[in-house]
Amino acid sequence: MPSKLIPRTSGNEAARSRVVASHHGDNARWRALRREEILEPDLPIVDAHHHLWRRGRSRYLLDEYLAEAEGGHDIRASVYVECGSFYRARADALMAPVGEVEFANGIAAMAASVDAGSTRVAAAIVGTADLSVGAEAARVLDAQMAVAPDRFRGIRLIVKWDADEQLNNGRYVIPRSLMQDRDFRAGFALLAPRRLSFDAMVYHPQILELTDLARAYPDTTIVLNHVGGPLAGTRTYIARKHEAYADWRAAMVELARCPNVYVKLGGLGMPYLGFGFEARGAPASSEELAQAWGPYIEFCIEAFGPARCMFESNFPPDRASADFHVIWNAFKRITSRYGAQERRALFHDTAADAYRLDLAADQE
Repeated sequence: MPSKLIPRTSGNEAARSRVVASHHGDNARWRALRREEILEPDLPIVDAHHHLWRRGRSRYLLDEYLAEAEGGHDIRASVYVECGSFYRARADALMAPVGEVEFANGIAAMAASVDAGSTRVAAAIVGTADLSVGAEAARVLDAQMAVAPDRFRGIRLIVKWDADEQLNNGRYVIPRSLMQDRDFRAGFALLAPRRLSFDAMVYHPQILELTDLARAYPDTTIVLNHVGGPLAGTRTYIARKHEAYADWRAAMVELARCPNVYVKLGGLGMPYLGFGFEARGAPASSEELAQAWGPYIEFCIEAFGPARCMFESNFPPDRASADFHVIWNAFKRITSRYGAQERRALFHDTAADAYRLDLAADQE
């Protein structure tokens, strides 16, 4: 079955280059202008979503992540999510992503060694697979399970698409309505029998399409990335910002009716979402981030409940807007009204449940 995903090598490359630069560049000097006392340093955290990479002059690997994770917040473990890193050079397009899982599994082994820190980096690994090839996707799924049998938990295939072509800037040209495609669904059907989850990265107008997918495959765990990609502050949506926000809310309520769906709280620091923090002369405080991001995060918690919501750093992309410790301070401020058990779920237990992490040693 031929792939329906076309590598993006032309067309909107200029726009994609701007997005890549904003995600991959290191603005450490700018972020250093804001330093805060760590709030609630004993609150246990599983960072449900981060990446590692080496791209050009941009390096963000184990040492860099450990410096963030052990900077004051109690990051017990993390979930590594695919980002196109370290693919196999001599493999065909379908099998090349196995290399990223091998890489992440090696990082996890290093982090678990006696010479590393206390954070179990990449305790769970989310790879990728081209589900548009249908049943043939079994080859890459099984290969990833084989190279990381204790950590491989599922895949992410970025399927975000919008009528505004400037927003379609991922690694692949994604066809419209891919989640409804018969061949994609044949590949998707391979996940549940293997106990593999699907991380869904979409834009908010696609949430209802994702809801239909979740209902069609109720035995497959789906983890919605970045609060569903709300575009209310983005490009063509700015002129109808309130309508777009209302559409996002309505779609999230419908999706929340699917008990097999979790949602990740974070990713709002990426510049394309339009909050504008990256353009300031000095970084925002955690209070300012909490005020801007709070309505999105609080709505998700109320719709899905703490048992299906998990916080993510989304580093390094979200460092475009704030430092690691400031982002986690903001999350703690947003959730200050919740009880201890609810907050334990939001910051630790939900991610451990969704990604089947054995964190018995973390129990207090």
